[in-house]
Amino acid sequence: MAESLMDIKRRITSTQKTGQITRAMQMVSGAKLSRIEKQSVAYQLYANKVKDIVRHLTLGNVFKDVPSGNTADPLSVNNILQVRDVKKSAYVVLTSDRGLVGGYNSNILKAMMDIFKKKYNNDKSKFTIISLGNTGTEFFKARGYDIAYEYRGLPDVPAVEDITPIVKSVLQLYQAGSFDEIFICHNHHVNSLVSRFTEEKLLPLDAPEDVTLEEEHIASEYIKDPDPETVLSAIVPQYIESIVFGAMMDAKTAEHAASVTAMKSATDNADDLISSLSLHYNRARQAQITTEITEIVGGAAALE
Repeated sequence: MAESLMDIKRRITSTQKTGQITRAMQMVSGAKLSRIEKQSVAYQLYANKVKDIVRHLTLGNVFKDVPSGNTADPLSVNNILQVRDVKKSAYVVLTSDRGLVGGYNSNILKAMMDIFKKKYNNDKSKFTIISLGNTGTEFFKARGYDIAYEYRGLPDVPAVEDITPIVKSVLQLYQAGSFDEIFICHNHHVNSLVSRFTEEKLLPLDAPEDVTLEEEHIASEYIKDPDPETVLSAIVPQYIESIVFGAMMDAKTAEHAASVTAMKSATDNADDLISSLSLHYNRARQAQITTEITEIVGGAAALE
């Protein structure tokens, strides 16, 4: 019985230490979430405005006025606006670099596997992956998928300069003809408890289908000065960077929210286990004391 009580005591101590760790991790993730959530929401307003401008320029057929050509700059509008037959697609997939984020990564990876199966019947020659995050990179490598570009060590609260080299590398691959269209996939932060997988086309720029009368009017009012190429050379790179940076901010917000939820669940489970073990310990201790009292009373009676 004494050994059993000691084992229970060890389990209680071990669980208490685990609970302290998960509680601290919950607080750290909560601080990161609080810091990035406001920035992400504010940036989405800017990104949406840039998207609206590009949408209206597309409706106004401004892109058709840009002459074709090749330059060394991968962010050149001539390179970005190249349209070609789609032989191979690329998917920018954002996952976390670390675990302890609940179902955050599994939701993304499951959705990607569904896309590969439904659109390409898992024909790996028809698509490639641009993996941002350690978890996704290891997952796709273990299954033999083609990874055109990988990046690990994404900042917990990214800045615009963090994504510039990523965007340039991806566009260089696009310019070189490694793939003909790009999609960006990540978890969209809905609230602290809910995130939703989202897929957005990055390139090429297609004419929108759901057009309102107001948008047609806005598109017709654009004045191109000094010329379409100069105007688009300023706007289109901002459009690409805004989508990628906005997606990364959104994904990181969802990641921190998932970490908070996972660590809170782990902490609550630790507290429940400690309560259960403490009850078990007290009952075992009470039974031991009762046995000892019975033995003492029995011994005293035998002496009489």
